[in-house]
Amino acid sequence: QGQLVESGGGSVQAGGSLRLSCVVSGTRYSSYSMAWFRQAPGKEREGVATIVSEGKPRYADSMKGRFTISQDNAWDTLYLEMNSLNPEDTAMYYCALRVGLFLFDDEDFLARDEYNYWGQGTQVTVSS
Repeated sequence: QGQLVESGGGSVQAGGSLRLSCVVSGTRYSSYSMAWFRQAPGKEREGVATIVSEGKPRYADSMKGRFTISQDNAWDTLYLEMNSLNPEDTAMYYCALRVGLFLFDDEDFLARDEYNYWGQGTQVTVSS
C-alpha cells in the first residue's frame, strides 16, 4: 500500500516559478510510473506529465515547454518544476502512482483510471 505526500505549492505572481515534490512511501512494487495531475476549480482533473520506462518523461501536449518532471535515483521522490506560471495554472496539483511502468509508446500514460494511488494534493495559486 503506497502513500504519496505532495509539497511545494504556494502563491506566486505571474511569471514566477515553483517546484513541487512528492514523496512515496510504503510501496512494495518493483516498478511503477508516477505522474502529476492538476485540477482547477470547476474543471476536471487533467494530466500534466509522467515518468515512463527508462526514466523518460512524457507530457500532455498543453504542458510542454514550461513544466519539467523528474524523479530521484531511488524513485521515491517525484518533482515538478514549473516556470513562467500564469493564472491559468492555478489548481490543486496531485501526485499519482501507477503500479507497473508505462512504456514510452503507451498512449494512455495520463489516463486517470490507470493510476492506483493518489496524494492529497498541494495548492498552487498564481496571481496576475
